[in-house]
Amino acid sequence: MSAEEDLERFEAEAELSLYEEYRAVLPMFKYVVETERRFYLANEVELTTNGDGNAAWSEVRLKDAWVWDMYRPARFVQTVHVVSHKDINVEALPEREL
Repeated sequence: MSAEEDLERFEAEAELSLYEEYRAVLPMFKYVVETERRFYLANEVELTTNGDGNAAWSEVRLKDAWVWDMYRPARFVQTVHVVSHKDINVEALPEREL
């Protein structure tokens, strides 16, 4: 097996593992947040828009979050602060019955 095939296999296995982790932790969260660079699950979300019409940007602050990033050793984070000139999508997940 070549080094390129090994790398592709490693990335495929890491992505599958990340997807399985996502499915396992999804019930623990209230919101899905998508930014240009990342995908998050969070329990608290505060979104604000700043600036004037020519130079507007958004800030999102998350608490108790999980980050979709297969290269990150720890995906659970206490707080996240994102500033972006691009769209930020925040969706409330359906409420779960306990």
